[in-house]
Amino acid sequence: MTNQSKAIIIGAGIGGIASSIRLAVMGFEVVVFEKNSYPGGKLSHFSKESYQFDAGPSLFTQPSLIEELFTLANEPIADYFQYEALPISCKYFYEDGTVLNAFADLELFAKELEEKLGEDGNKLKSYLKQAATTYNEIGSIFLNYSLHKFSTLTKAPIRKALKAIKTGLLFNTLNGVNEDSFTKPKTVQLFNRYATFNGSNPYKAPGMLSLIPHLDNNIGTFFPKGGMISITNALYQLAKKKGVKFHFECPVASIITENNKAKAIKVNSHIVDADIIISNMDVYFTYKELLKDATKAKSILKQERSSSAFIFYWGINATFPDLELHNIFFAEDYKAEFDSLFKTKILYNDPTVYVNITCKCEPGIHAPKGKENWFVMVNAPANVGQDWKQYQDTYRKVIIAKLNRLLKTDIEPLIEVEDVLTPETIQSRTASYMGSLYGTSSNNKMAAFLRHPNFTSYIHNLYFVGGSVHPGGGIPLCLQGAKIMAGLVKEDYDKP
Repeated sequence: MTNQSKAIIIGAGIGGIASSIRLAVMGFEVVVFEKNSYPGGKLSHFSKESYQFDAGPSLFTQPSLIEELFTLANEPIADYFQYEALPISCKYFYEDGTVLNAFADLELFAKELEEKLGEDGNKLKSYLKQAATTYNEIGSIFLNYSLHKFSTLTKAPIRKALKAIKTGLLFNTLNGVNEDSFTKPKTVQLFNRYATFNGSNPYKAPGMLSLIPHLDNNIGTFFPKGGMISITNALYQLAKKKGVKFHFECPVASIITENNKAKAIKVNSHIVDADIIISNMDVYFTYKELLKDATKAKSILKQERSSSAFIFYWGINATFPDLELHNIFFAEDYKAEFDSLFKTKILYNDPTVYVNITCKCEPGIHAPKGKENWFVMVNAPANVGQDWKQYQDTYRKVIIAKLNRLLKTDIEPLIEVEDVLTPETIQSRTASYMGSLYGTSSNNKMAAFLRHPNFTSYIHNLYFVGGSVHPGGGIPLCLQGAKIMAGLVKEDYDKP
């Protein structure tokens, strides 16, 4: 590439910002166009009265992926970003009154399973050991390389991965693997939960997803000081330090192609030329709206969309010492909940409830003294035209009833501030088709290979990042996708 090579990035989501840093370090002049007035996409933040809320992703794992960007940019991360490890990754509440702490310390976690659930702690150790092997030997190929390039066969440790594959990982479901690994239904339910990390159904998703618990339970979970928005802020500041230019409230109208090459974009009635274009927009909308290719957009819909979410942001006029940063209140019938999410696509009357409370880690900053900021989320079906206003009222009632039952209290009088995010508003704010949080689901044994690649073979100089393409949604995968995309750009520019 030359010093004049210009890259345009459509969308300032976390994948777009990470991509801008990598391309700037490679020597590109990088310009980012974002339709919203703020960076971060789903990883955003808002305040309401005296409460602070992270609006989207609330789980922070693999800080090494962020550290890698600062190392690459030759900038000291401590000047931008700090975080701390959590002693308890999550607290689980079951309908029969069982309460379980998932300790970061493996011995403590194993003891907790034995004492609370009657599960053999050695089964946990064996499961997490296998999860580490699966992640390091097999998952690393999915996460670090394009699955759609022949060159991957020459670079990736394919032979090593093949030796590590167990048939159950390929031909069994996640639920099947977990039932084979544990004896207690509550333990199976706990580890089935990890399918929701990419918006999937554990009763259909492949056993390969059993590698996900490695991140939580072997590497650990962390809290970014200042809340999740500090991830966006740190990477945004780093990108600007490397010379990236951001234009907000500038929705891109189209990608202009010529002779099967992406040449420019149209934004605010202006044509802006570029040597390469990277879309951080949902790949469905990229084809349908920006490339005006309805046929290609329709082909993407052959893959099942991931689940969405319904989120209540509550300012709570009380403190709950027994709650942690991350808390899960499980549904009694987990399978019925997932049938509702993916088959009938209607509201389930006893959803699993997730409560995130960032003021647990930074008292007095995210909520006034003596109060708490609750991010209350249930998994929801993708948006297919449901009456979300009606669902909002019903979800609110069933969530409050569940929390009252398991916490033995009355939540509703304590709610003094409230805001809501629905699948419909997720779609409108972040251009995530059908409000799906992770693009397509993994409810298919070939899901990893069916995800759209980080490039397109019929339009040169056009690349893709973000949750709707390889390797998937969530902060870590979006960061990995940016790395894969940058590698593809380098390959293309290194060609004679």
